[in-house]
Amino acid sequence: MDHKKVALEVIDAVGEDNLIAAAHCATRLRLVLRDTSKINQSALDNNDDVKGTFETNGQYQIIIGPGDVNKVYAEIVQATGVKEASTDDLKEIAASGKKPNPVMAMVKALSDIFVPLIPALVAGGLLMAINNVLTSQGLFGPQSVVEMFPAFTDFASIINLLASAPFAFLPVLVGYSATQRFGGNGYLGAAMAMAMVMPNLVNGYDVANAIAEGTMPYWNIFGLQVAQAGYQGSVLPVIAVSYILANLENFFHKRIPKVFDFTFTPMLAIIITGFLTFTIVGPVMRMVSDGLTDSLVWLYTTTGAVGLGLFGTFYSSIVITGLHQSFPAIETTLLADVARTGGSFIFPIAAMANIAQGAATFAVFFITKNEKQKSLASSAGISAMLGITEPAIFGVNLKLKYPFVCAMIASGIASVFIGLLHVLAVSMGPAGIIGFISIAAKSIPSFLICAVISFVVAFALTFVYGKKKMSEPEVAVATATTTTVTPEAPASTVAVEKVSSPVKGQAVALSTVNDPVFSSEMMGKGIAVVPESDEVFAPVDGTLTVVYDTKHAYGIESDKGAEILIHIGIDTVNLAGEHFTTAKQSGDQVKKGELLGTFDRAAIKKAGYDDTVMVIVTNTANYSDVAPLGKTGVAAGEEIFEIK
Repeated sequence: MDHKKVALEVIDAVGEDNLIAAAHCATRLRLVLRDTSKINQSALDNNDDVKGTFETNGQYQIIIGPGDVNKVYAEIVQATGVKEASTDDLKEIAASGKKPNPVMAMVKALSDIFVPLIPALVAGGLLMAINNVLTSQGLFGPQSVVEMFPAFTDFASIINLLASAPFAFLPVLVGYSATQRFGGNGYLGAAMAMAMVMPNLVNGYDVANAIAEGTMPYWNIFGLQVAQAGYQGSVLPVIAVSYILANLENFFHKRIPKVFDFTFTPMLAIIITGFLTFTIVGPVMRMVSDGLTDSLVWLYTTTGAVGLGLFGTFYSSIVITGLHQSFPAIETTLLADVARTGGSFIFPIAAMANIAQGAATFAVFFITKNEKQKSLASSAGISAMLGITEPAIFGVNLKLKYPFVCAMIASGIASVFIGLLHVLAVSMGPAGIIGFISIAAKSIPSFLICAVISFVVAFALTFVYGKKKMSEPEVAVATATTTTVTPEAPASTVAVEKVSSPVKGQAVALSTVNDPVFSSEMMGKGIAVVPESDEVFAPVDGTLTVVYDTKHAYGIESDKGAEILIHIGIDTVNLAGEHFTTAKQSGDQVKKGELLGTFDRAAIKKAGYDDTVMVIVTNTANYSDVAPLGKTGVAAGEEIFEIK
């Protein structure tokens, strides 16, 4: 790569006078611009050395690639004299002059609380769906499965027990996660939440009836009558209580001498929070929570198909903003009180939107003549159909624009039918084509009909419109969404090379990573590992081409020619090397399994960063395939994918 040439092309595309500040991480330039509308986007999209672009948090990011981005950055600074900044400085510059957005702050807080809970809720939700299939009448005949085959009765009972547990003790899960999010001890939060669902309290689902019937027991606290009401299935009351508990804990940590802190801080935080919970905070937040639930039910029953059609049309646009991260909190509220709400209307709408985006991406696969874009569209389409839409949205549909719009239209139409047919989810699950397992049993056929409508309309609209556009000269947008590297060695020189995991942990698909640059495979194909250890090892024999000063990423060229990026965490460049160590330098020869460095997972998570480790073949274009070996739990040094 001619770094000076690329730098001048980037400057020309964004406008030198438009450039306020610049920084870079392991893979991309991060720019703050005065006016993004002045960018010559087509010039960047058609630049073979630019792997992709996107805008987030006031920064315009241009993906260049490891080993090159720092040199292009240096040339930009030299040519323009632009203000050099760290990534933290860049955030402050991007945010300067802007008022804090309380809505996005709240969304992020809810996301941080509920995202860690999703595996437990999905497991419980899918088990609940299985129980519904076993016990629902009218699905396979006038009788349920357990009625037709009594031998399944106890099996269904155990399934129901396992399914109900995460929702029955939901406050405990929320209490732990929320208290940690607010800076407190998660176990104290869990203990406080346990007190809120103690069996000797009136069950949260029966509180309204107990009050109406006059059977609610009360504590007499110095003349104050305090209802002995439980909070089973509650979300908002527990979040509020966790916030108070975390702040009280930190308050006492700062003021109680260390010799007494360990003993008295937990006790004081719990007892004060406990009295506030049952006297003021709990009852008030229960009213707010019930009001929110009733409002959502009213919205669904009042606006019906029209309201759901609008929601479905703009759901994917909401995903782009990140506001959808708050939906699990709302869905959990609806599902926890399914007897009153009937279930969640959000899940089936999300499924329609995701299926539509996947169908539009498949249409692009058949339309485009660009092999690289075909490859990305096929993998991203499958991912979207299974409920993960970021690769499809950011990697294909938004770049071309018309597939995204066509998918929005299809999702809106399918969502109208969701409303007309009264399709509701009774559990959480994957919001895609297999999401039918989370739908009320009697509505599964209706859900599948709506899914077909969403797919067919999105595919047809995208295909017809795309074919019309194809009659014009095709713009090579694929270079903006996939890795494009000038081949240095023909693929025939390498038959198969196996790459090992640099860390111990759980191997997951790259498409699940919460960063569009990695999940859409802009940098190339590979795999991600959720780490369970703090050491990073060389995945191949080769030469370290890049060891970043921030120690969060390594570039290795294997002895067989593969260029591999190891990227530790998401946005961890912001830590400026804190919590990382490295044992190597650029230019060092390494053997597979040799220690490269360490990182402190706990400290990284406490600082608010995702610690997922990405292992990516950045010169994917030189090979016929980069194929995962289908492993999940992996040891450091265990082979995880092969390069053909």
